[in-house]
Amino acid sequence: MEAFIVCGAPGAGKSTHGFQLANQMGATLIDIDVVTERLVRLALELSGRDPNDRDSDFFKDNFREVIYEQMYDIAIDNLVLNSVVIVGPFTLELQDPYWPATLAKRLHAKVVVHYVSCLSEIRRNRIKHRGYLRDRDKLNDWEQYIQYYKDETGPCFEHVLINNNKDKYLK
Repeated sequence: MEAFIVCGAPGAGKSTHGFQLANQMGATLIDIDVVTERLVRLALELSGRDPNDRDSDFFKDNFREVIYEQMYDIAIDNLVLNSVVIVGPFTLELQDPYWPATLAKRLHAKVVVHYVSCLSEIRRNRIKHRGYLRDRDKLNDWEQYIQYYKDETGPCFEHVLINNNKDKYLK
């Protein structure tokens, strides 16, 4: 069994590519938004925070790691049955040259990383058109927001590059 990691910046097309890859491989799809969104919204509300926050230090300090850990647990349970496709940004992990090997040991599976990339203007259009409330702050201060993803050179390890520069919203 294999674990396919589909990663990249928000709006790059990770979910679409992940769905297509899971369908093609007959794999279980574990998308960060589907797996965690409702619980994250509830936890943020219960802690008196904006349920749409995905970019603050509070969110990253308190939710980021547990979200990824939850996805890895789901992957481990499913890998005994078939391959998995795990979809998420994995921004910090992309900077660790040992991450794929470490993850492979944890999952007891071969790990193949697909990095989905596209121009920031295309990402902005996609984020705007998908209409998620959690994207409001990104769009309101786009120039500041993209600084977090400014150096999109991709992972520092072997990966499959998915160039996703086609956009139906770009005129």
